[in-house]
Amino acid sequence: MKSPAVEGRREREQSYVLDDQVGFLLRQAHQRHTTIFATEMIEDLTPTQWAALAKLRELGACSQNHLGRQTAMDAATIKGVIDRLTGRGFTTTGPDPRDGRRLLVALTPAGMELYERAAPIAALITQRTLEPLDECERAAVAALLRRLA
Repeated sequence: MKSPAVEGRREREQSYVLDDQVGFLLRQAHQRHTTIFATEMIEDLTPTQWAALAKLRELGACSQNHLGRQTAMDAATIKGVIDRLTGRGFTTTGPDPRDGRRLLVALTPAGMELYERAAPIAALITQRTLEPLDECERAAVAALLRRLA
């Protein structure tokens, strides 16, 4: 006869099923999205580069720090993203005329043109990522993820 403590431990151990864990499921969904993004997106844009371009289109010129906060990227990550986009001629950087300590980032005409070409593709990527879901489920997933973010 096994003790109640041993039986309780066994039940707890068996109740943890990796396939049912939110982190595991989010990682699988992210992998699905990343694969679709890499297949469909133009100009070898990465998801972080696209996020920066899309947010710059939305906000206009802004500080690199603000852009990083708005795209959920830390200072080192957003700097690398902007350095690569600037090197490719899609963004430009320069001192803020009101505060020389601040670096402003803006889309170049080439960056704006790239945004215009890539935005419909980004929408298609979202659609393909959510393809297994009906419209109501898509809205629910988006709403729930916003609450978690």
